[in-house]
Amino acid sequence: MPELGGNYTLDTILKEMTESGYSGTEIGNKFPKDSSSIKQVLTSFNLELASAWHSTYFLSKNLDPELERVHKKAALLAGAGAKIINIAECSGSVHGTINNPLSSKPVCNEEDWARLTDCLNKAGKVCNSYGLSIAYHHHMGTYIQNENEVYRLLSDTDPKLVNLCADTGHMYFAGIDPVRFFKNNMNRIKHIHFKDLRSNIFKNLNFKETSFLKAVLSGVFTVPGDGCIDFETISNVIIKAEYRGWIIVEAEQDPAIANPLEYAMQSKQYINKIWDN
Repeated sequence: MPELGGNYTLDTILKEMTESGYSGTEIGNKFPKDSSSIKQVLTSFNLELASAWHSTYFLSKNLDPELERVHKKAALLAGAGAKIINIAECSGSVHGTINNPLSSKPVCNEEDWARLTDCLNKAGKVCNSYGLSIAYHHHMGTYIQNENEVYRLLSDTDPKLVNLCADTGHMYFAGIDPVRFFKNNMNRIKHIHFKDLRSNIFKNLNFKETSFLKAVLSGVFTVPGDGCIDFETISNVIIKAEYRGWIIVEAEQDPAIANPLEYAMQSKQYINKIWDN
């Protein structure tokens, strides 16, 4: 939702990231559109590019144009210094439509599964050719949302070509126990998103009526340490597994209500305490 925080300049956003103690970021909608400019602006704030979201439409569009879009995004990210691309299949997705409830999300049939996983493997080869790895982003309102869907995706794709962007907030939202999932699947997790949920808001959501965007606007998400997810145990699992990828802290809140700098600093201090123990 570009209107959320629309008044913030890119310089302010990056300045506050650095001030909060973070070392990298993903690409947002205010970033330049070419590799050299992205790298230049991040370097000026002593930040690195971790990754970026990329929507695919393998189940609704032709393969070749979709793979060409993957080529272009991979070239952009590699040129800006990233090693990860967060791909999500967005055909039929309802996560970006404010009036479509989560209960109306698309579901794969057997033909869809075969097509999607084959296309993702092909995309993985493209990304690998640029020195990038696919970390597939499971997401509310999309084909890959719940635990069975995440496991089916992992089992039917080549681990040399496709792995997972594990998002704690989307896991909890979808009924997946994040602690158990991390304990069982660190071998397939190549990128991590840390965000928390406010249980007092979450427990009152009606999936049959509530859209993902309305849930976000209601304040269901917050930064690590401000909600109900056990980040201490998850962090210990990550440390024990000797994970060497990025962990991205996400707030997904209205900045007019939740000051971004305050929450960024709060979450960084919280995670530092866990990591330093």
